[in-house]
Amino acid sequence: MPKDLVKAAEWCGKAADQGYAAAQSRLGTLYANGDGVPKDVAKAIELHRQAAAQGDPGGQYNLGWRYERGDGVPKDPSKACELYQKAAEQGHDRAQNNLGSAYGRGEGVPKDSAKALEWYRKAAEQGHAGAQFNLGVMYANGEGVQKDPAKAFEWYLKAAKQGYAYAQFNLGVAYAKGEGVQKDVVEAYKWYTLAVRGGDAMAEGGRNEVALEMTPRQLVQALRLAQEFKPQLTPAADEFARRRLPR
Repeated sequence: MPKDLVKAAEWCGKAADQGYAAAQSRLGTLYANGDGVPKDVAKAIELHRQAAAQGDPGGQYNLGWRYERGDGVPKDPSKACELYQKAAEQGHDRAQNNLGSAYGRGEGVPKDSAKALEWYRKAAEQGHAGAQFNLGVMYANGEGVQKDPAKAFEWYLKAAKQGYAYAQFNLGVAYAKGEGVQKDVVEAYKWYTLAVRGGDAMAEGGRNEVALEMTPRQLVQALRLAQEFKPQLTPAADEFARRRLPR
């Protein structure tokens, strides 16, 4: 049927009024974004709180996200992690990734690289592009695991294929330097180009640098490969790949 966010909000509202937790969570997101209803952060938080109280992982994640950022509620990293933990244990990939980040930074929970790795892996194995990138970084730096450039490359590639610009940049670096993979300036230029298109501010410099090593034919080949690239988005990556998080 045709997409209709107003109708979606109407029917979610009917179910939410009857206490259906998943509908409360979804309606809260609609209010948070102003999709089909006027934007109302307070209403969104109320609905996410209702859903979270019933054990809904989406409501727990969304409420945790608010507490992590202090958006509409007092900032409380510990409360955020408590909610992320509940959602993560139910298999919510975004909560797993955010919990991994919290353990990696030591925000809201004690810093613990092993736990960060554990939660990143759970989300990454579900196809979460951001978690795949984060897991690659941990292998590249030897955080919570033995340093393994080849393993880092493997996870970067999974995220990069889904259009995640930071992973595309790191692939460009790997191919340019031969880290975890055989050096290949054509592949390096291709991934740098895709990262530039995705908004990675550092990719332009890497692309210019690797171009100095390339023949005109190689440049044409790399640009053609970049033009032919089509992201293979999973549901998780579709939401996450559009985000721009600080390095």
